[in-house]
Amino acid sequence: MRLRTTSALAGVAALTLLTGCGAADMTKQASPFANAQGAKTVTLSVQSWVGAQANVAVAQYLLEHELGYRVDTVQVDEVPAWDALSQGRVDAILEDWGHPEQEQRYVEDKKTIAPGGDLGVTGHIGWFVPTYFAKKHPDVTNWKNLNKYADQLRTAESGDKGQLMDGSPSYVTNDKALVENLNLDYKVVFAGSEAAQITQIQQFAKEKKPFLTYWYTPQWLFEKVPMTEVKLPPYKEGCDADPAKVACAYPVTELQKYLNADFAENGGDAAQFLKNFKWTTEDQNQVSLMIAEQKLRPEEAAKKWVDSHESVWKQWLP
Repeated sequence: MRLRTTSALAGVAALTLLTGCGAADMTKQASPFANAQGAKTVTLSVQSWVGAQANVAVAQYLLEHELGYRVDTVQVDEVPAWDALSQGRVDAILEDWGHPEQEQRYVEDKKTIAPGGDLGVTGHIGWFVPTYFAKKHPDVTNWKNLNKYADQLRTAESGDKGQLMDGSPSYVTNDKALVENLNLDYKVVFAGSEAAQITQIQQFAKEKKPFLTYWYTPQWLFEKVPMTEVKLPPYKEGCDADPAKVACAYPVTELQKYLNADFAENGGDAAQFLKNFKWTTEDQNQVSLMIAEQKLRPEEAAKKWVDSHESVWKQWLP
């Protein structure tokens, strides 16, 4: 469930997408490279958060430079990406945070999507406050005390309530339900994107202002702005089954890859490479930091990582 923006479109390919619950049909347009006769091509879905961009950047670099493929990348929101993957408009999603409804529909029932294995990265979504604020007010790290600090966390956007800052409205989150079901005096305010959320967090930190934000690990920003998690009611299997009644923390998730089922079976070296692709949180953060903080182009960041980690990626080659 996810949450995270620079555009990672290649060539002239693009899908113009609507956010929401996936009702819009995002799959009428395909990559201009898709099904090109005799061409070795792969189309990868790239989500808007920088960790996902890091995965795709490295996979694309190696597919092109080591295996001789032409790679197209298309930015698709989380849920519509599953529709596109099912219909073969993209070949792979390299970072999924858990979408049980889509997994049941496409993996179990229709069998149009195949699991691609673990990414190797463990993801966790939570609510965070800056560590400088948590040190001054240690009890803020328990959700039961959040209302005590609502006045200090108000903004112009949240009015007379405390602000819980979220990123993109397209992220699948439980935050509005949590605020209501835990009787918290807060309002969810969307920054608009991961990039906008990062900018706001950095500005708050520069001014040493308190804030409460939806955030996630792995994420390179923790190295620049230390944050401490607010403990929500413990996650238990099934506690988030009804989105309207959620009153528990987000789970810890082993991030997964998914491939179009036909591509998984008939995609040759490219499919096998993507199944083999597995790296660590530290690896992903290295590339993410180069893209987001050092402002390298994704291809440049990927090359720098590839040049210094040959023993890792050599194991992914078929």
